[in-house]
Amino acid sequence: MKRVIAIADRAASVSLKLLVALNVLFFLSFLAVLLFAAGRAHAEIPTCTGADMLSALQKNNPATYGKIEAEAAATLNGKGLLWKLEKPGEQPSYLFGTMHMTDPRVTTLPAYAQKAFDAAGTLIIETTDVLDKQKMMAAMLKEPDLMMFTDSTTLSSLLSPDEAAAMNAALDARGIPPATVAKMKPWMLSAMMALPACELARQSGGAPVLDVKLAESAKAAGKPVEGLETAESQLRAMASLPLAFHMKGLVDTLKLGDKVNDINETMIVLYQRGDTGMFWPLFRAAMPEEQDDPAGYAAFEETMITSRNKVMVDHAGPILAKGNAFMAVGALHLPGPEGLVEDFRKAGYTVTAVN
Repeated sequence: MKRVIAIADRAASVSLKLLVALNVLFFLSFLAVLLFAAGRAHAEIPTCTGADMLSALQKNNPATYGKIEAEAAATLNGKGLLWKLEKPGEQPSYLFGTMHMTDPRVTTLPAYAQKAFDAAGTLIIETTDVLDKQKMMAAMLKEPDLMMFTDSTTLSSLLSPDEAAAMNAALDARGIPPATVAKMKPWMLSAMMALPACELARQSGGAPVLDVKLAESAKAAGKPVEGLETAESQLRAMASLPLAFHMKGLVDTLKLGDKVNDINETMIVLYQRGDTGMFWPLFRAAMPEEQDDPAGYAAFEETMITSRNKVMVDHAGPILAKGNAFMAVGALHLPGPEGLVEDFRKAGYTVTAVN
């Protein structure tokens, strides 16, 4: 039984870090769909499957679950999706944590968040480039080396024979000829492999992720939609991380297989509960020490979350100064001492959880 739990914990840790990586970059899922899911718009959408791994962990390994709960409880601003931003001389605004998915449980706002969104005069999202396919393509073509190997390198040349075979098998299962991704950077392929088949099919069929759904609703209501970053800056941030880190992520993703469905379900359950502070403790606590990469994930957290949080606060300032805005960004940007909630407090705002 202990061995079974250890294997389950290891799968959970790998799964969580992969989905965490996917959900901190708004542009990532759009690239996966754009590059890999073309032509599937009318295909039958597979049924979503998956089990909540958190429940299994709580039942089979209560000691580990207790440690995760304790660390999550100690995470600064680790509970809540909606936060009220107040500053003298400005009308109040709201900060809301999203999940970049199309699942109806995600795209249906809680009543209190819907009320704040409906009353807002302006919507702020991570990047508005995703609302314009021409901008997306321009961002991809402007610096092709961010996404493709422009020298003699290929993905297969960086993998062992067994890993290359696993990659080709996974591509075949999704109907993707391996030759079409031979020159692709590993994080691009990881993005597609980390999406459950049902999620990829929904997106390629036109279903909007939560952030886009909010943008479409705002535009329909005549509200301006502002962006905090460009697609190009998001691409550059992801591509700046070491190649070895991305290759490890790709190999782990290939090993994951159908477990992606369980990860997706677990993350949605945590999101529904507003337990943003539990995401990181959950995969850290379950990860066997010998498989951990503290330097790599410290660089990831600094590049993809902490640094971008500072940029988001700076760029949001002039928009928030006009008052009555609804700022919707990935929920993983909210908690912690370097999270957006705390960053806004440092910028002079009174920030209060709303539920």
